[in-house]
Amino acid sequence: MMPEMNGYEVLEHIKADMSLRHIPVIMISAVDEMDSVVRCIKLGAEDYLSKPFNATLLNARVGASLDKKRLRDQEATYLARIEREQQRGDELLHAILPEAAVRELKATNEVLPRRYDDVAVLFCDIVSFTAYCEKYPPEKVVGELRELVHRFEGVAFDCGMEKIKTIGDAFLATAGMLQKVDDPVLAAARAGLEMVAASQEVEPGWQVRVGIHFGPVVAGVVGQRQFMFDLWGDTVNVASRVSGRAEPGSVFLSSDAWMQIRQAATGHSRGMVSLKGRGEMELVEVATVRE
Repeated sequence: MMPEMNGYEVLEHIKADMSLRHIPVIMISAVDEMDSVVRCIKLGAEDYLSKPFNATLLNARVGASLDKKRLRDQEATYLARIEREQQRGDELLHAILPEAAVRELKATNEVLPRRYDDVAVLFCDIVSFTAYCEKYPPEKVVGELRELVHRFEGVAFDCGMEKIKTIGDAFLATAGMLQKVDDPVLAAARAGLEMVAASQEVEPGWQVRVGIHFGPVVAGVVGQRQFMFDLWGDTVNVASRVSGRAEPGSVFLSSDAWMQIRQAATGHSRGMVSLKGRGEMELVEVATVRE
């Protein structure tokens, strides 16, 4: 009944405008047929009053509409807050667990322990790190360690490896466990050489040593508070001990690991070395790997 644009069209335009549609609308009209009331409600009107209207009733309806709007706004705020908390929770999960473990946890509410065959395990640790800690303030040591670990994470990702965790000054990563890699040992050897180079590019230029072994591992999540994804088995132990026998600035492979890449890398034997729990084992220092 308004000129140029009737009330229905005004209501329809308001509800179609994303910047206005949240505003509650009360329709007041001399048309009091039920069809008109239903049409307005379907178009999004909050309420409908017929003329002549009672001012006290209108005031009550306006108040009720505003109360409902405040509740809807409050609900939207809570939902946005929940979404932000969920996003923050996801970020924390990705900081703690590998990507594949996060997907399994979100899908099934648990990460089942599994045995994985043919996995390359890499340990990289800093030479004389304890002595360095005793000479410098903690802020300097932790800041420099954080930068180095950040570089190692980038190297691991670029080489197709999965960072498992840091243990003090040691960096543990795997290849061929949670995501497919064509040649796990070759990926680990390439990552090891790049980690040695990266350690010289950031302050204070620490020397690192890398050990790599190849074989089966068992992996899963342990703990309910401050839980972590971890590895167990002889392969992990040997990789750690190979790292401990490596020389500063070098990448050492067990003989088993070397046999996997001997056609795609150059290196030289460092002879038979006694490893705790394994006896004598030949270790090979890697010089280059195929691009």
